[in-house]
Amino acid sequence: MENQSGQAPKKNSNVIYFLIIVVVALLGTDVYLYLQKNKSDVIVVSQGDEKQKLQNELDSLESQVEQVNAGKTKMSAEMQAKNDSLQSKIKVLRSELAKGTLTKEELAKAQENVKQLRYFVTNYTAQIDSLQKTNASLKVERDTLKTNLAVVKTKADTLTKQNHDLSNKVQIASALKVAVIDVAAFKVKGSGKEVQVSRSSPAKKIKISFTVASNAVAPKGSHDILIRVIDPTGNLITGSDAGAFTADGTSLQYTYKTSIDFKDDGSNYIIDWVNPSPFQKGTYTVLLYADGYTMGKTSLTLK
Repeated sequence: MENQSGQAPKKNSNVIYFLIIVVVALLGTDVYLYLQKNKSDVIVVSQGDEKQKLQNELDSLESQVEQVNAGKTKMSAEMQAKNDSLQSKIKVLRSELAKGTLTKEELAKAQENVKQLRYFVTNYTAQIDSLQKTNASLKVERDTLKTNLAVVKTKADTLTKQNHDLSNKVQIASALKVAVIDVAAFKVKGSGKEVQVSRSSPAKKIKISFTVASNAVAPKGSHDILIRVIDPTGNLITGSDAGAFTADGTSLQYTYKTSIDFKDDGSNYIIDWVNPSPFQKGTYTVLLYADGYTMGKTSLTLK
């Protein structure tokens, strides 16, 4: 009896030890599962943060590209292609993030793509900035050239006007002018002898006698002399020798045309003009023109 009662406590203690081991094992399993759950939550939270970070990066990159494009800088074909490529890559990454099923490897790859995209955007922005600076520099050069051209044109116009004025002055200065002029009426006898008269009825012609003022700039040689004879009624006398010419900027008709040999030596010149019609009583005006300007003027009164 004693032996049986002595073995019972030993068995009870073994059972107790076994239960303790089981409880400890269960507690260990619970702790392990709890830790694994927390670790999983951390991973999920970490991936969510990374996705948000990627989303922010894409927003920043897209905003940067839009700002560059808003500059309205004229891009080359190569730069336009790069711009299209950047926008396409951003769109693809946004689509992948929108799925919400990125694995750890896919998330790492997306991060690497964003890093490369940031590098390309930075270089792209630098190229656009350089292009804008170049365009600004070219605009300044263009405006400077326009200003210089305007200044040169103004100077050229001024010189042209000065040359024109100088040419006019030389032309005016080189035109012949009379120093002394006189006119008289003559009748012609049957013998051919000419006799000066003061009455209109016997007069047949007039003689214009003049000397030319000294002129060092006038070319020596032949000069056309155009004569206008105005009758007492104020009408220009014209005949078969009449014609048109320009003097003092005005278109005129002449009565008679001849020429003289100018030597700038004070020579006296005489021009005869026969009136195709009878002379009238009154005052005749005689005007001489040479080299496009008025040369001199005189008058004759017949009784």
